[in-house]
Parts: sequence; C-alpha cells; structure tokens
Amino acid sequence: MLRIVVSPDGPSKIDFSTFRNYLLPLPEDGVDAENERLVLLFDDEEQAINYAKQLSRLPGSQRKVGNELVAAIGNDKFVRAFAQAC
Repeated sequence: MLRIVVSPDGPSKIDFSTFRNYLLPLPEDGVDAENERLVLLFDDEEQAINYAKQLSRLPGSQRKVGNELVAAIGNDKFVRAFAQAC
C-alpha cells in the first residue's frame, strides 16, 4: 500500500471536503487522515501515476485543485523512483 500525504498548506487548502466541493474523483483505494492531513491511498506507484493522469485531464477549477494533488503524487519519492525506472 502506498500512502501519499497531501499538505493542507497549499493554495486550495485540500482536505476531505475538497473532494466533495469540487466533485473530484477519489483514488481507487480511497483517502485517509494522518495528523489532520489528507492521505491518498494506492495499491502501488503505477496506480498513483494513473490517478495523477486522470486528475490532469480535469477542467477549470477542478484542474487547479487537481494540480495540487498531482504535485503531491509527483513529489513522492517512491513514485519518482518508479517513473524513472520505466
């Protein structure tokens, strides 16, 4: 299981309600909380990359918030190592 923590300090202040407010798709394995921070859950790095690709295709204000999630995924050391190995 891959857990990616999303900082609540970004411009969109992402938390659980962000998904509902912006009608964002959830990761297949859902989300969790850790020390008041949102955690994206994935089976593996490939699933995280596919989710980031899905977010990058969102329109308008969804894209702005989605880009913050994409950045969090892209900054994960395991996702970066997987992407470089491919």
